[in-house]
Amino acid sequence: MRMKRSIGERLFGGANAILMTGLIIVTLYPLLHVLNASLSDSGQLMAHRGLLLFPKGITMESYKLVLSNPNILSGYRNTIFIVVVGTALNLLFTILGAYTLSRKSFMLRNPIMLAIVFTMFFNGGIIPSYLLINNTLHMGNSLWALIVPGLISSYNLIIMRTSFAEISESLLESARIDGAGEVLILWRIVVPLSMPVIAVMILFYGVGHWNSWFSAILYIRDRNLFPLQLVLREILIQNSTDSMTTGATAMDKEAIGESVKYATVMVATLPILFIYPFLQKYFVKGVMIGAIKE
Repeated sequence: MRMKRSIGERLFGGANAILMTGLIIVTLYPLLHVLNASLSDSGQLMAHRGLLLFPKGITMESYKLVLSNPNILSGYRNTIFIVVVGTALNLLFTILGAYTLSRKSFMLRNPIMLAIVFTMFFNGGIIPSYLLINNTLHMGNSLWALIVPGLISSYNLIIMRTSFAEISESLLESARIDGAGEVLILWRIVVPLSMPVIAVMILFYGVGHWNSWFSAILYIRDRNLFPLQLVLREILIQNSTDSMTTGATAMDKEAIGESVKYATVMVATLPILFIYPFLQKYFVKGVMIGAIKE
C-alpha cells in the first residue's frame, strides 16, 4: 500500500527536485557549450553573444584542423601509452602491496602501514623529487618519469588493503591446505573476489594519468614526448593555434582559433567520458567495500 506523504515531505521532495535539476543544468551546460561551440562555424561563433544552446552553423572543420595537428596525434599516442602501461603497473604493484599488508601473518605490516600513511601528510617536495628522478634515476625527458614515481598511491593502497582484509581468512586457509601458494591464492581467489574495488582503482589511476600534465612540465623537454594534456594546455593557455590556422587572415585566425580550442577540449575529453559509464556501476560499491571496516 502506498503511504501518504505529509505536506512537509512533499515540500522537501519538491525543493530537492528543483535543487537537483539546477545542479544538473549547472553541471551539464559547460560541457554542452563546449560541444556546441566546437561544432559551430567559427565566424558565427565569434558573432554570437549569450547562451549557446545549439551549434551555430554545424561544421566539422575545427575537428579536421585539430586531428590534422601532429602534436595532437603524438600527444594521443603518448597519453595512451602512459594510461595503459601506467595503469597496468599501478594495479600490479598496488595489488601486490595491498595483499601483503592485508595478511595478519605479515609481522611488519603495521610499521610499513605507518610509514605509508606518513607519506600522505609529509613528502620531500618538488625540488628533491626533481633531483631524484632527473639526476639520480636519470629518467628525465622520458615517459617513465610520468609513470614510475607514482606507481603506488597511498590512498588507493589503503582502500585495496582494506578490501582484501575483508576476505574470509578461512577461505584462504582452505586453499593453503589444498596446496595453493600465496601467488595462486592472490590471483585465483583474492583478485576475482575483489573486481569492484579493482575497477575503481582502474578508474582512479586511469583518470589520473589521462589528466596529468604537471609532471610532464617538470620532466619532459622533447615535444614529441608531450602528453595530450600538455598539448591541450599550450593550445588553451598559450594560444598556440598558429599551426592549425595557416593561410587564414588575422581576423579569421582569431575566429578559427576559438573553434579549434573548443574542438581540442572535446577531443581530449571524449575518450575518458566514454570509458566512465562502463566502470560507473562498480564505483560506489568498490569505494564502500574498501572504505568500511566492520
